[in-house]
Amino acid sequence: MKEDEEVREVGLTRLESQHPNYVTPEGLRRLRERLSEAEASGAERDIAYLRRRIENAIVVDPATQPWDVVAFGATVTVEEPGDRQRVFTIVGEDQADPTHGTISWISPLAAALLGHRVGDRVLWKRPAGDLPLTIRAIEYRT
Repeated sequence: MKEDEEVREVGLTRLESQHPNYVTPEGLRRLRERLSEAEASGAERDIAYLRRRIENAIVVDPATQPWDVVAFGATVTVEEPGDRQRVFTIVGEDQADPTHGTISWISPLAAALLGHRVGDRVLWKRPAGDLPLTIRAIEYRT
């Protein structure tokens, strides 16, 4: 193999997380949709990446999670200082979109929330400064 061929092959590989690939059933469905789109467009790099993500997916059904504790798949309502409420759903890395309220299970916010219950106060460690939050509701949508 020539050196330029080797560089091209390395360039085709997308970096993948070293964390387990937890996904909701909806997240797995979206990965499969993205794979179909990539196959239709011939995007080889994306095809290989998405196939690996699907192959390594660990599906966690929110309906099987403990209803009273924040866990993967939970939709959590939190209250910030000043009584402002925000809602976040904890999902897999590929499904996360913080602008739409979905956060990765490995994010600092999810780390602060996981394992806690309604009424618990947690500290969200952020680059902009730590923010205390109070968990007001936990829901598992299916």
